[in-house]
Amino acid sequence: MAQIDEVKAQIMKTVTEVKRTNPMAGSVTNSVTINLVANTQIAVGGSAAMVYLPDEAEALAKAGEATYINLGTMLPVYEETLTVAVKTLREADRPWVLDPVGIGMGRLRTDMLEMFKDYKPEIIKGNASEIIALAGLWGLDEGSQQAGTRGVDTTESVDEAVGSAVSLARCTGGAVIVSGETDLITDGKQVATSRGGSKFLGHITGGGCALGGAAAVYLTRSSPFIAALTAVQVFNVAGRLAEEQTDAPASFQVAFLDELYKAWPEAVAHNHFEMEEYRA
Repeated sequence: MAQIDEVKAQIMKTVTEVKRTNPMAGSVTNSVTINLVANTQIAVGGSAAMVYLPDEAEALAKAGEATYINLGTMLPVYEETLTVAVKTLREADRPWVLDPVGIGMGRLRTDMLEMFKDYKPEIIKGNASEIIALAGLWGLDEGSQQAGTRGVDTTESVDEAVGSAVSLARCTGGAVIVSGETDLITDGKQVATSRGGSKFLGHITGGGCALGGAAAVYLTRSSPFIAALTAVQVFNVAGRLAEEQTDAPASFQVAFLDELYKAWPEAVAHNHFEMEEYRA
């Protein structure tokens, strides 16, 4: 297992390189939260491009350095768009992030998520219920297709999703983020936990989606585990600092984007997190 100091050094390098190089991470994402996702990607140092159509998704998968796919608001065209996108990403050897928002709602969403198992996203990000449900849909031992969801909210705790997250990471060979009051990140061998953030992230639309978008930006410059942990760390730093400046959600969102923009490598790396080797 990597040592904490080594991981901190990799986080600082990732943040530095993203701010220096302005990498492109495109998205096929939730229409409800698209603005916050794009602004978050730009704030952390990346470039954003949002598409819906199949030919545009194919072009973006080839041109972008990573791609974020979020199933929050499904459109009929997505059956073609997402199929083309993930196939192109594999052919072009480009990494991608999957956010299985709303898993269990509707046949098209379920069919897409089943298909994604064969295309192995480098990072999967979801709340506890989504992670448990996806592991179940993919037939992994720790998962359960009966996990409860309420829209984008979770009915399970992060602790309950540890086994499912590890199973998913081992299946894809990448990393998994389970978002919650304490965020969990795993590559199937080691598990990191990070605290911080803000209660107001639960009172604005798109905080979780934006986290996935940030993870895609960092994935352009780092391994899946480090990219996932870096995204969580920058959110926890920015969320905590933004909450100190406000007492309401709308002003929090503005302050949050500002703090994402101002978050420098040392602050992101030194937000407290813990790591341990996973033992089943």
